[in-house]
Amino acid sequence: MDVSVDGAAMRRLDQFLDEIGKFLLNAKQRASFAVYALGLLGDGERKSIEPIAARACADPEHVAAMEARLGHLLNDAKWSDEGVRGHAAHYAIGEMTKRDPVENWIVDDTGMLKQGKHSVGVQRQYTGSAGKTTNCQVAVSLTIATRSAHVPIDFELYLPECWANDAKRRAEARIPDDVVFRTKLELAMGMIRRAKENGVPPGVVLVDTAYGNANWFRMEVRALGLDYAVAVLSTTTVLRLDRLERTYGDAMSVEALGTWLAEHGKFRRCTWREGTRNSMTAKFAAVRVVTAHHDAWSDVRDREALWLVIEWPDGEAAPTKYYLSSLPIATSRKTLVRTIKERYRTERTYEDLKGEIGFDHFEGRRWPGWHHHVSVALCCFAFLVAEQVRRFPPSTGSAEANDSIFVAA
Repeated sequence: MDVSVDGAAMRRLDQFLDEIGKFLLNAKQRASFAVYALGLLGDGERKSIEPIAARACADPEHVAAMEARLGHLLNDAKWSDEGVRGHAAHYAIGEMTKRDPVENWIVDDTGMLKQGKHSVGVQRQYTGSAGKTTNCQVAVSLTIATRSAHVPIDFELYLPECWANDAKRRAEARIPDDVVFRTKLELAMGMIRRAKENGVPPGVVLVDTAYGNANWFRMEVRALGLDYAVAVLSTTTVLRLDRLERTYGDAMSVEALGTWLAEHGKFRRCTWREGTRNSMTAKFAAVRVVTAHHDAWSDVRDREALWLVIEWPDGEAAPTKYYLSSLPIATSRKTLVRTIKERYRTERTYEDLKGEIGFDHFEGRRWPGWHHHVSVALCCFAFLVAEQVRRFPPSTGSAEANDSIFVAA
């Protein structure tokens, strides 16, 4: 791993793990948790239980015992995932917000490729991680971001109906009785509610079309007092608003509206970020609308006025991407675009979790083991984010140029 850890950082890590210890039941759990966390933070290529145990033991004769201890911690021991994750989240966010306020809550999902059919939740399903349908587990995540840092604070494992409704599979995987089938949107909303209840500073919720196109999801986000900036499908229908925020004209798809705006020269170029090689830029239009979907929750005239942002990427013959945002009417086009485009941070999160912390290396098959492993991984990520923020204090501003939390000293 490319992060150097000096004496002061090691003392902070010891203190951090001691604080986590209050959510564990005894000294043996605390010691095993520390060994596993150090294994995930270490530089070993493979970060499953067996190689972590081997690296932790100077005497090969003790490896089997250590492996059993770590296996017990993850698969059999009872301790609070929610408590551990909540503490880690507040630890990292506390350091992050010393520099910048929280700006975004980013929801996404990622796949963990698997062999066989016995790992809890595994089936052939689509995952953006592979860009295809394959044998994998899928987990939904919530990442909190400031202008210059980001930290994943929660994950939920998606449990397909073929698992949720199979008593034999449930028993073998030790799935708790109160765990039922929930869609990815329901899992995401559960994490958002939990973060709100746990006092995570508010931010604009960012999601892709799989989440953003659900009317009820957007309504729930607003009911929690949060703004959103979400991707929607081209078939989403809207009504335009005039300067007094009154509807006019007929309902139309956002694709048709984008075509009309393009024909009338309403797109303007906007650069939202400087990439490693080139500026990230495209043409955008932004207009005020209300949604015109045909459900019964309210009259169209009573619906909230929103921003519709339409993106026309370079090289495309016409606009191709569409977003709805509840941000205030005074929000500039540049701010809208930059907010929407912050969703890229979740890609960096997954790369670092998998490439550096071994998030997808867990080889256990059971529900408790997967969740305990993820909790330890989130703690490790939280600690590293806090260390990065300390390394680049607000006066230097150096961290913003490096997307990864894993930076050389």
